[in-house]
Amino acid sequence: MARHLNADTLLIWAYMATLGLLFIYGLHRVWLLWRFRWGSARPSHGPAQPLHELPVVTVQLPVYNERTVAARLVRVCGALDWPRDRFEIQVLDDSNDETRDIVDEEVRLLVAAGIDAKVVRRADRVGYKAGALAHGQRSARGEFIAIFDADFQPQTDFLHQLVPHFVDPRIGMVQARWGHDNRDDNLLTRAESALLDGHFVIEHTVRHDTGVFFNFNGTAGIWRRAAIDEAGGWQHDTLTEDLDLSYRAQLAGWRFIYKPMVVAPAEVPPDIAAFKSQQHRWAKGSVQVCKKLGWRILASREPLKVKLEAMAHLTGNVGYPTVLLLALLLPLSTTLRADFAPWLSMALFATCSLSVVMFYERSQDAIGRPLGRRLIDSFAAILLGIGMCVSQTRAVFEGVFGRTGAFVRTPKKGDAPRAKRYATALKGLPGVELLFAAWFGWGMWRAVELELWTSLPFQALFFASFAWVGALTLVDRLRPLSPAPPVAVDSTSSLSAQG
Repeated sequence: MARHLNADTLLIWAYMATLGLLFIYGLHRVWLLWRFRWGSARPSHGPAQPLHELPVVTVQLPVYNERTVAARLVRVCGALDWPRDRFEIQVLDDSNDETRDIVDEEVRLLVAAGIDAKVVRRADRVGYKAGALAHGQRSARGEFIAIFDADFQPQTDFLHQLVPHFVDPRIGMVQARWGHDNRDDNLLTRAESALLDGHFVIEHTVRHDTGVFFNFNGTAGIWRRAAIDEAGGWQHDTLTEDLDLSYRAQLAGWRFIYKPMVVAPAEVPPDIAAFKSQQHRWAKGSVQVCKKLGWRILASREPLKVKLEAMAHLTGNVGYPTVLLLALLLPLSTTLRADFAPWLSMALFATCSLSVVMFYERSQDAIGRPLGRRLIDSFAAILLGIGMCVSQTRAVFEGVFGRTGAFVRTPKKGDAPRAKRYATALKGLPGVELLFAAWFGWGMWRAVELELWTSLPFQALFFASFAWVGALTLVDRLRPLSPAPPVAVDSTSSLSAQG
């Protein structure tokens, strides 16, 4: 009996500690919401001053096997409004499929139209995206470098919107907000878009407006070349070279500007396999950057608020293994007879859940989504976030204990028919989330049997999350696509690539 009580007590303490950690990150979200201002309510950082002389801008387009979007990318960037004698396009093409021919033809047309455009290719793909950017920079003419991934479609005035902010010589990077062209394709793309909006609408805005560090997102931004060089250049010892360079540059004294009202349309991953691949890379890479720069940030002379927010940012993916542990413990908690304060458990759980609901709903409200859509999208984002905790936990542990690994690009849909799209290499057992759904099915049955009605809504939430993500993963596995060309991986090197 004593052994049983001890086991129950241990389980309760593990359960409460897990909720406590999630509660701390929930308080961080509450702080972000409290400091969030949008539109005319944002604190003024001063308008960009007109430039006395327009500088030379190099537009870098890193691509690898992007047959579905490569032509559109080159055409859209060729239409950017900037004096042609101070404008250069580099297509950094590492492709080994028909993308090469597509890129060559589109660049030929730009050159015929009087645009300084060229294809830059390498003998190998060492460093992947980071390596391609660094290789292209060596021959680039521009004092400023704009970067766009293959699925982006910047507006023609993009450079005129962002470049004037560099009139302040301390500014090293200016970032625009991502738009989502395929947001309304289905419930999954709406959930993905809401998750990204939480980052771009609230997190980036608050970090910029409060004067703490935030990051370049790998695309839809412009760098001052001197900032890249002074920070140590593009490095490929993490899977998130953009996050790595951002923190190194800000530690070196460069300031960043975020322009959330300048939107660069792109696409979110069209299926769950592509989304898992993208999120795996981001989670693993952020952990790697935390390992690489965490102590350097804490030991720096930056203000305490900068250090605290940087560590909250870089350790944010700890939430995934924490949610997974909670998923294992929550159904068991219904069987306990130990005398603990159930109201405290429900209060902590409700606070964590409410902060997430408010976070995504507020971001959707800020960008003008109608009430019905933003409520559905916010709820779908929460379901997707919980359901992703299995695959993301693997990413976190790989970031802590594994090698750097190879950067796996996220396949783009574009306007191509399904047969022309690329397949995504899935990691782990497809549909493993359905096992967790079954676990919560049992937990719901026990909650009903024991009349623990306050536990039932939370267990139903987890059940729906794992069932949805697991089912989507199985469906993706059963729908074959054209296989992507194999990616060579040097297991002895630290590699990173474009997405």
